[in-house]
Amino acid sequence: MIAETGQTMAPTRITADELIERMGRGEQFTILDNRNPKAWSEAETKLPGALRITADDLEKNRDKIPSGRTIITYCT
Repeated sequence: MIAETGQTMAPTRITADELIERMGRGEQFTILDNRNPKAWSEAETKLPGALRITADDLEKNRDKIPSGRTIITYCT
C-alpha cells in the first residue's frame, strides 16, 4: 500500500463490515478485485466500482489505479 505521501505502508486487514462502514461514511478509496479470471467468470456479483486486475497484472496496469487513495484489495 502506498500512502498519499509516497511512503510504503504495511498492509492491514479489514472485515466486510468495516468496508461497508467505510463506504457508508463516504470514504474515498479504490477497490481492486485480484481474483483470477476463472473466479471472475464464476462470480455472481462484483463490488461497485471495483477494478478487476489480477495480482500478476498489477504492475502493467498501475496507470489504471488512482493515486492518492487507500487501496483495498480482495481475492479468493
